[in-house]
Amino acid sequence: MKKAEETKKQVEKAFLIGVIFNNKEDVDANLFELERLAETAGLEVVGKDYQLIRTVTPATLLGSGKIEEIKQQINFLDANVVIVDYSLTGSQMKNLSDLLDVKVLDRMGLILDIFAMRATTLEGKLQVELAQLKYSLPRLSSLSGTSGRFGSGGVGMRGPGETQLELDRRNIENKINRLEKEIIKIKEQRNLKRKQRNLGNKKLVAIVGYTNAGKSTLLNLISKAGIYADDKLFATLETTSRNVWLDSEVQIILTDTVGFINNLPHSLVDAFASTLEEAKFADLILHVVDISSKHYKKHMEVVNKTLREIGAQNIPVLVVYNKIDARECENSLSDCNNISTILKPNEVLISAKNNIGIEELKKKIIEVCKGLKS
Repeated sequence: MKKAEETKKQVEKAFLIGVIFNNKEDVDANLFELERLAETAGLEVVGKDYQLIRTVTPATLLGSGKIEEIKQQINFLDANVVIVDYSLTGSQMKNLSDLLDVKVLDRMGLILDIFAMRATTLEGKLQVELAQLKYSLPRLSSLSGTSGRFGSGGVGMRGPGETQLELDRRNIENKINRLEKEIIKIKEQRNLKRKQRNLGNKKLVAIVGYTNAGKSTLLNLISKAGIYADDKLFATLETTSRNVWLDSEVQIILTDTVGFINNLPHSLVDAFASTLEEAKFADLILHVVDISSKHYKKHMEVVNKTLREIGAQNIPVLVVYNKIDARECENSLSDCNNISTILKPNEVLISAKNNIGIEELKKKIIEVCKGLKS
């Protein structure tokens, strides 16, 4: 009982701040996603607020009146970390931390923290460390200046790069150079293996989608892979590939990839190029969409934009609308009940969790793969 109480006390309480620059932005959707990210990082979200910014305050981003209002809220809620849904400069982070007297983190720092927790392979850990160092370098004085006041652990301070915050700028730059060289070697080895890989008649099918769309669950269902899948953002980061016979003639290599997210930092797109390249070199892409989300169209736009950025825009795509049996479908803007009447030939409705529509999906994959042979 005592251990459980101690563990509960150690959970950091987060207060979230949304930032919008015009009235058309969906601040509720942005804050909801930030809340999911915070929960994935192990935080307890105790409150949230936002500010419509017409004129940016260079020193703090937020206006002085809003800062005072937020300070009162976090004191009342006993929050000990503030997360801003925006990319802060080092001085802004330090100034806000001084004014609010709590640890301040921005969206990118939060995502980096999650990646640090989830990376398991050598390459993944190196990539996360490199991204952390590049993130911390321009914010070095801010991060090192506040870490002692609010403790050295917790959100924003995890991962293989955390001790590097105490080093001077030159040492960090040297480490960045060393990591980049190590990662280049790993990438060259991976490209060589890809060239040597004899697929024969197998087609490479890559699963992509917004984070938490159900990609790993789909891979498990079709291939019996048994990989980790959870209702959390970025539940898996590393590539998983499995050989799958879809019928007596068609054999594929089915590959899962890291989930995409709105405003995914470019350093992380670069960091996990190894998994994203599986989409770039695929014969077919399965774009998994969480159709129960009312923001599914925006999520699709983010994925399509990222595919264009990595040069995978000309590869055949099957759009896989997942979670059709979710309760949210009944009242969401996605209108799952009627979408089946306007499905395009390259679209299919499924529930990976409850094995609905999977045979139809397999038929479509077989059809595309057989067409690629000719």
